[in-house]
Amino acid sequence: MREHLKFYIDGKWVDPVEPRTLDVENPATEQVAGRIALGSAADVDKAVKAARKAFRSWSTSSLEERLDLLERIRTEYQKRAGDMALAVTEEMGAPASVSNSAQVPLALWHLGAAIEVLKTFPFEEQRGQTLIVREPIGVCGLITPWNWPLNQIAVKVFPALATGCTVILKPSEIAPFSGQIFAEVMEAAGTPAGVFNLVHGDGLGVGVALSSHPDIDMISFTGSTRAGVDIATRAAASVKRVTQELGGKSPNIILDDSAFAANVSGGVQFMMRNSGQTCSAPSRMLVPNKRMGEAIEVARETAEKITVGNPNGNFELGPVASKVQFEKVQGLIQKGIDEGATLIAGGTGRPDGLDSGYYVKPTVFANVTNDMTIAREEIFGPVLSILGYDNVDQAIEIGNDTDYGLAAYVAATDQDAARAVARQLRAGWVAINGGFDITAPFGGYKRSGNGREWGAFGFHEFVETKGILNYEMA
Repeated sequence: MREHLKFYIDGKWVDPVEPRTLDVENPATEQVAGRIALGSAADVDKAVKAARKAFRSWSTSSLEERLDLLERIRTEYQKRAGDMALAVTEEMGAPASVSNSAQVPLALWHLGAAIEVLKTFPFEEQRGQTLIVREPIGVCGLITPWNWPLNQIAVKVFPALATGCTVILKPSEIAPFSGQIFAEVMEAAGTPAGVFNLVHGDGLGVGVALSSHPDIDMISFTGSTRAGVDIATRAAASVKRVTQELGGKSPNIILDDSAFAANVSGGVQFMMRNSGQTCSAPSRMLVPNKRMGEAIEVARETAEKITVGNPNGNFELGPVASKVQFEKVQGLIQKGIDEGATLIAGGTGRPDGLDSGYYVKPTVFANVTNDMTIAREEIFGPVLSILGYDNVDQAIEIGNDTDYGLAAYVAATDQDAARAVARQLRAGWVAINGGFDITAPFGGYKRSGNGREWGAFGFHEFVETKGILNYEMA
């Protein structure tokens, strides 16, 4: 049983102002795995004061000091990688293989990218007689989700610290264990007091306090569009910067060529990773209508081979992260059936032999139209919708016909054809044939958010830009 009943504020582990706790459930067993303290506005205020005080010195720290800290964090993170993997599996149900190969390493890759960017980041740039200066924005409130807990902490904390900001982190209360270990890593690395602070809690108790606090200069949030709108509304009164990485309903356009069957199968497998709990998941597969029958057979065969079970066993998928998420996914699967989509794999209820735990059958619908609920709403579970198109222009039109714009995918053997489609998709991240780049900008169009994370693009979100005119007098 894990117990994390203190917060990390001003370089010390401190008791909450008001003692309240929350049980954290293991989604694979539906049993309590631990407890955390629930923070309040008073705890946030303490953390903000510590971060504000530390900002005076950290904002003027040298490049060498910041690089040295990030290198020490890398050393300590590597020491705790195994502990973090166990925590992620326990708190949100990722299979151990996924925790060890993706959930934990992703944060380390982002740290490495941040170190490389920091070495050459243009904090000052001379343009004629004007000096362009990029300065840290200030105290940052970071609110992270449960689906990729360490990845989302990394893409916020590391660029914030690298640019000279100080931070208060609120990990998801659904998956707080890995965030707790991350704070222990920051302490072990000798992070200066107040530069990094952690307050556990829920949205009402801590998220609202961070969003509305007048002495926080920036909020960086990853989560649902609904919560993002609420955060932006609360932040507006103090005119703080808000960056958001929100929901997605990403199209995966499979072009008609010799790799069609392989691309359909790969698209199903990709969609199901992390039990479909990825904001950029390719949840709408678009295939030529004339090959819909073939797509159905390939997708069914692929989905039925995906194994689901105990995340500590040899299974590809674990449970979804919570009872709330399980019930939401079940409701949307039923909605797809009720609205007339063709269920070709999976469906409602748990997989055979799994009577407890929040396990969802890998589910695929075909003959989906883009006005159906399962094509419009983010399901955030292992549920794929297959839609048909008559020509490539129609595929692009359907792909863009969504409230979201986080990611999009194109699969084709013809690189030129894939590039032409990719350029017309309204999304912040478009991957051709499964491309991946840790330094590429990640963020969305439309209701998928604003701002960008990853690599140098993430650094720019944490700086203010100043022009000093006549710096070099004529």
